[in-house]
Amino acid sequence: EISGKYSALSAFWKAMELIHLVMDLVVPPVLLIFMLVMLPPYFLFKFVNTIIRRFTTEDLMGKVVLITGASSGIGEHLAYEYARKGALLALVARRKKRLEEVAEKARQLGSPGAIFICADVSKSNDCKRFVEETVNHFGRLDHLVNNAGIISGFYFEESTDITNTNYLMDVNFWGSVYSTQFALPHLKMSKGKILVIGSASAWLYGPYISIYGASKAALENFYQTLRVELDSSVKITIASLGFVESEITQGKHLAVDGTVQVDKEKIEAMIGLFPVKSARECAKNIVNGVCKEARCVTDPSWCGFLYLCKFFIPEVVEWLYRAQPQRMLQPKTTFLTSMKSISPPDFNNVQNRKR
Repeated sequence: EISGKYSALSAFWKAMELIHLVMDLVVPPVLLIFMLVMLPPYFLFKFVNTIIRRFTTEDLMGKVVLITGASSGIGEHLAYEYARKGALLALVARRKKRLEEVAEKARQLGSPGAIFICADVSKSNDCKRFVEETVNHFGRLDHLVNNAGIISGFYFEESTDITNTNYLMDVNFWGSVYSTQFALPHLKMSKGKILVIGSASAWLYGPYISIYGASKAALENFYQTLRVELDSSVKITIASLGFVESEITQGKHLAVDGTVQVDKEKIEAMIGLFPVKSARECAKNIVNGVCKEARCVTDPSWCGFLYLCKFFIPEVVEWLYRAQPQRMLQPKTTFLTSMKSISPPDFNNVQNRKR
């Protein structure tokens, strides 16, 4: 009996191997022909769709927008950009004083109503609370902006206890998932939108940010899958960003021991020769993309060409990155001294001077 079962199982797997062999021979040419047939009408569709969207954009006046990580950087400037378009805002972060300042400025810029909620996105109960408070206050929810995040700043092999990085995954990945889970019923009712602040690090694999890049890759994969599941009931826009003016570019990062530290020289070394994008301009491009129902917003736009390089010549891109570590391990080199001359001004100091 056992021998009979083994023989049947062996025959089954041999049949599967045969099927795979046939598919290896048949699927590639069939898909190639399919792509050649579909590409012309697809590109025509995309072209017409792009033209239409140039003249049609969502009116944000009176729309309710919930933004996490709204106390600084991209989240802060997204709040200002939505405010300029007349949106009602629910701003979420941990620092009450900064949230008060951002909410007040948002009102001055044109938001008819801006509330702030102190919460930690890494905690599921907090995410449930700020979604409920937003809906209870405004009566609806139209846009969910998952922006809260933190970067890592160490080589993977330096870590003696990798569980120290759990907080990064809790904020970058689970914080967005928790918020989405609780907001989704309300977004379906309003046929709303989800904006995900991702990173080019999800597909451009650089040193020092292995855990950060993994969290952003998980985030992008999750929302790409969710887009398929939701179809058109809730639109999803993923922002794939390079280095943008924020507390991260000012040195804030998760260190190897799991503590949040500020080391501007280390972050400058990680950034290297990449130019830093203005948070205001980036926020403007992102909100314009969301209003036009873009599936993805890449900013700065030239980062899209880096994706092509990574796709076609990955070994070359990896080799270029390997040329960086010595500079990154020695942040006080002449290289960094020269980089400071073209680095953006300290954002926090600018804020203080304005006050």
